[in-house]
Amino acid sequence: MAVDRVLANLDLNLLVTLDALLRERNVTRTAEHLGVSQPAVSGALARLRRHFGDPLLTRAGNRYELTPLAARVAVLTGPALAGVRRVFDATAEFDPSRLDREFTLVISDYAATILGPLVTREIARLAPGVRLRLEQTTPYAVDHAEATLRAADGLIVPHGFVTDLPYLDLFEDRWVCIVSDDHPEVGDALTLEHLADLPWVMYVDRPTAFAPAARQLRMLGIEARVDAAVDGFVQMPFLVAGTRRVALIQERLARLLAPVAGVRVFDCPFEVVPVAEAFWWNPMYRTDPAHTWFRDLIVNAAASLRRRPAAQ
Repeated sequence: MAVDRVLANLDLNLLVTLDALLRERNVTRTAEHLGVSQPAVSGALARLRRHFGDPLLTRAGNRYELTPLAARVAVLTGPALAGVRRVFDATAEFDPSRLDREFTLVISDYAATILGPLVTREIARLAPGVRLRLEQTTPYAVDHAEATLRAADGLIVPHGFVTDLPYLDLFEDRWVCIVSDDHPEVGDALTLEHLADLPWVMYVDRPTAFAPAARQLRMLGIEARVDAAVDGFVQMPFLVAGTRRVALIQERLARLLAPVAGVRVFDCPFEVVPVAEAFWWNPMYRTDPAHTWFRDLIVNAAASLRRRPAAQ
């Protein structure tokens, strides 16, 4: 009974605000994310501080940091919200057309560009009340995948970076090289000598944000001279166009952007491991009917990519 009295005196909306505040660590951004006014979030923060007897957020220079208590609470808010969703989403018969829910995917700009339109079209067709939130993946999000998936519904990242979490295979792609349409030194073929001599546009060099094919260059004894380092793939063709640069990029994205950016696509002049994209998720959603539907929808959307070669 004591627990019931505590819950009866709490506004469930505070849990939503708490979760957003601890992720955003900023009142203004939290208000924008929740679609409410900044004073409303400030008032909720004041109530939360009184409840916990703790400031939760403390200023450090021009930003805010979590207090030790807030850091412990942040680990709990995602699972708590997921449990609440499961309670209120429960129906005798699941009907996606009546679903009113937001799903969050942590995803690279590459996968968002190739798979995202297929997923959103299926959502619009089957569940118009569902909202999809795409968040750009980061090395930190992948390194801490288990924590990431306490707050997000899924993480789309290739095999090789995440372990010990359930996953569903989506589709494969292969690495290709791109150079400018008017490259003065590359004719009908791209060689290893070109790759050694030309400047590169390279994906950021971090353990969980490093193209496997680029790592293979080093194994071949080629140390790429990086002219520009980026944290996404979509901008790479545009940084290659009109320059002597070369870049390594997924073929589906290269074929899509080549006519717009003005680049040519070449097979890699060495054997390269393909990209195998997968959907990783938190096992706490195993029996959640809405999440099960969402997982199936993503796999079904990716099926057209599995059937269609990248060059088509």
